[in-house]
Formats: sequence, C-alpha cells, structure tokens
Amino acid sequence: MKPVAPQSKIRKKSGRLTIRNATQKDIPALVALIKRVYQETDIPAYSEGALKGQVNNFPDGQLVAVYDQEIVGYCASFRITGKIALKPHTWVEITGNGYASRHNPDGEYLYGMEVCVDPGYRGYRIGQRFYNTRKQLCQESGLKGIIFAGRLPSYAKRAKRFPDVEDYVQQIAQKKLRDPVLSFQLHNNFEVLGVIKDYLPGDRESMGCGVHLIWRNPSVPEEAEIKRHKNYGGRVQESVRVGTVQYKMRKVSSFEEFVSFVEYFVDVMAEYNGDFVLFPELFTLQLLSIEDQRLSPAESIEALTKYTDRFTKAMRDLALRYNINIIGGSHPTRMPSGRVENVSYIFLRDGSVHKQPKIHPTPDEVYWWNIEGGDTLSTIETDCGPIGVLICYDAEFPELSRHLVDQGVYIIFVPFCTAVRQGYLRVRYCSQARTVENQVYVVMSGNVGNLPNVANMDVQYAQSCILTPCDFPFDRDGIAADTTPNVETIAIADLRFDSLRTARNAGTVQNLKDRRHDLYSVHWRGK
Repeated sequence: MKPVAPQSKIRKKSGRLTIRNATQKDIPALVALIKRVYQETDIPAYSEGALKGQVNNFPDGQLVAVYDQEIVGYCASFRITGKIALKPHTWVEITGNGYASRHNPDGEYLYGMEVCVDPGYRGYRIGQRFYNTRKQLCQESGLKGIIFAGRLPSYAKRAKRFPDVEDYVQQIAQKKLRDPVLSFQLHNNFEVLGVIKDYLPGDRESMGCGVHLIWRNPSVPEEAEIKRHKNYGGRVQESVRVGTVQYKMRKVSSFEEFVSFVEYFVDVMAEYNGDFVLFPELFTLQLLSIEDQRLSPAESIEALTKYTDRFTKAMRDLALRYNINIIGGSHPTRMPSGRVENVSYIFLRDGSVHKQPKIHPTPDEVYWWNIEGGDTLSTIETDCGPIGVLICYDAEFPELSRHLVDQGVYIIFVPFCTAVRQGYLRVRYCSQARTVENQVYVVMSGNVGNLPNVANMDVQYAQSCILTPCDFPFDRDGIAADTTPNVETIAIADLRFDSLRTARNAGTVQNLKDRRHDLYSVHWRGK
C-alpha cells in the first residue's frame, strides 16, 4: 500500500461523512486528492487512466469518503487468487501498474492496493471506516480474506538500530515498538506473513519494504469453496448488439444528402435494436464532393472545418432520435491551436459527445492534410460499459489497445480508411492480433467506392468485420460477422461480455492473466 502525507490539522466544518463506491465522475476529484496526498513523496500520482481502470475493472472494490460533498479519502481493492497474492510480489506487478488490471472475478481474496486520506481530514477515523467496509465486502462476497503489503513508515528512522527489517516487524508485533501503520493493521486483526523487500521502491520511509499481511474471514473455512458471482463486480450488461457500416463514398450534392445516407444506416441498426453503430474513418471527406472543383489539401481542410459544427449536431441528433450510440468514423478537425487532428466523434444516446484523436497519423495524412497526432487515449463510458476507439493506423500499435484494456474496455472500435488490399490487411491482421493478446472484441468499419475529385481518396478497399478472440466460447476463425469486400452493406453481431471474462480467467490460454508484470508494463505518458 502506498504511503500517505504527514498528518495535518482537521478542518473545522459541519457536515456528514459517508463512504460510498467510487464512480467515473469522481475521477477528477480523486486525481486532485491523490496529488495532495503524495506531493511530499517520490511516488507518482495515479493517472486518470489508472483510476478509470480501477473503477471499471472492479467497481465494488473502489470506495470514496465524502465529507460535506468533498472527496476526502480513497480506498482501492480488487479480487485475486491466493496463488498469486500469497507469494512475494511487488506493488507494480500485482496491481498491473496501478490499473487493477489483474482483477480476477473468481479470485478468493480481496487485495488492498490503496488507502489514502486528505491530510486535512486526519482524525475522522476514515482509514478505519475503509477497513470496516472492505471487510464487509469480503464477507458479503464469501471471500477467504484480505491480503496486502502494508507500509512501515517508521523504519527508515530506526534502520540503524534494526538492520534486519523482519526483526523490526517482530518487535512491533510483540508490542515492544509502535509503527503508526503496522500497529493499526495488527489492531484490525491482520496477521504478518512476512516482509517483501523492494515492494514499493519509492517509499523512502519504509525503505521500499512492504509488510505482507492477511485478514482471514472468520465466516469462511480455510478450504471452503468460494461461491461464484454472476456480475463479476461489473456494471455492464451481459450482451450488446453492434453494427459496422461498410460505407460507400459517392458524390453528394449537399450536406443534407450526406446526412440522409448516414441516417439510413442508423435507422437500419436501430430497427435491429442495436446498441452501437460504427462508421468508417474520414467518411466526412465525402462532403468535399459538393465542390465542383478539385481542392488543394489546404483548401480541403478549410472546407471541411466549416462542416464540423453541423456534422456533430446532426450526428448527436441521430443518436438521440434513434436511441443508439454512434461512433462517427473520423473527421479532420482544426483545433483551437491551429493544428489539424484526425478526430473520431462518439455520439451517445444520452446526448453526450466524446472525442478520440488519432495518435499516429499515417505518412499520407501528414503529406496530404498536414495532420498531427493527438496525445489523449481514454475509455468512453457508455450505457453498455466502457469502450475504446483506435483510428485505423493506431490499431497497429499494441501498446494503445493494452492501455485501453487496462482501463477496463471490452470493445475497441476501429474506423479505417485504406486504398488497397495490402493496407487493409495490415489493419485487419493487427486488429485480430489485438483480440487475441487482450482478449477483447474489435469492430472494424471501412469505406468503399471512390471520390475522384478529392485528393488522396481516389480508390478504397474494405472488408468490414467484427472480430473476437480465438477460443471455444467464440465464433469460428475469431470472426463474429464479416462483409463482402468492396460492397456497401452492414454487418451485425451480438457480443457477450461474460464470454470474454470466461476466456480471460479460464480459457485455453489466458493472455491477460499470464502477463509478466514483473518484467514489463505499458506506462502512458500522454493525457
């Protein structure tokens, strides 16, 4: 468990102190809280992505303390097997670099990865409240107990007197010495299993050591069979219906005609009670065909920029009217700074609009459109659970999909635009690889047809599809739905999240579980 900042004076306020589950809306406040708590340490604060991962991977295990409507404490936990948690480990290794990505819905123990309290609110026994709530969760879930590696903040000052850290822990266990953290944990009926050296190297006060602790649930016998939970700690529906549109690029005479073509497919998918519909990358370049003359790349970007507001308003209206979540392909967008980014707009059926820029523009995009890469990659919270979007070339970089999966996504949407079969196969093969290595669904949507008067859009090649991992719970060849190449159409499939969870935790191979967190991890430095 991470260290906390020194205690400070309690603020004089009147109000209620409550403990509740953390939500995605709490994340900005949690980022600010954790920065305050760790500002005097060498330990970096959690990123927004890591906090999203914690909440998405196991919502029931993430708690906040709220006082006068202000978040003043945070507690993070996840389920894990004793086979892993009872062995020596590091904080980075067991928590998946802080994302709680090693959460196992069948794990028989609760692992405590974080407890922190605002320095201005020490004295409210918030830590005790968190511990009590954790124990309650453990008992209600029928788990064997709680495991973590606790801090030893008094050790650095006494290391010369006690060079053997295990001897020092023994002195505290026998109540001959006192440590503010370990003594508190022993008072809460935790037992010492041992000391893990280099558990959290940045914890200078503990000299990197973590005291390996366990609390045994008294209502569960040691070897009892742990009951299974159908919800796996998640708050997403078990099956979603997705559609991918293989969209024909053709000349249009007006913006309204363009919207009518889009609306046709939205209507079709809504008639099939779809949850998501995906359109291809750069499909808004069709709007350039309204012009009677071939525009230069610079003129094309300026012309498209004029449509951005109309495009987003029209697509948002379609999502609301047809009650469906629309991944609106991508649209070259001039940013307030003046730079041009290839942005996917995601229109949810509750009326909210989200953006995902392309991280890696292709050489052609840089040459023709002067497009620059974005620096933000985050999950998008929907009524069907968190999703991610990787635009075309981004699917060829495995670090990006791993970053999204660490944040808890089950579906990655890949709008693409490729001119020839070789380009298409690069995206297709890499997308299929992403499904295997991350045990996640990938939905691809591409353009067909041509736009003779639009630069770099002369010909298109696509075979849109919905891809799955390759294991027994899924469709043959890892393909849930496919299309005929270069024909305008739509493919639809029902995707079950419980099948993914089964594959991740009990599949023929278990790629996510078998990652060597002790050797490698993805560290995201963007936003």
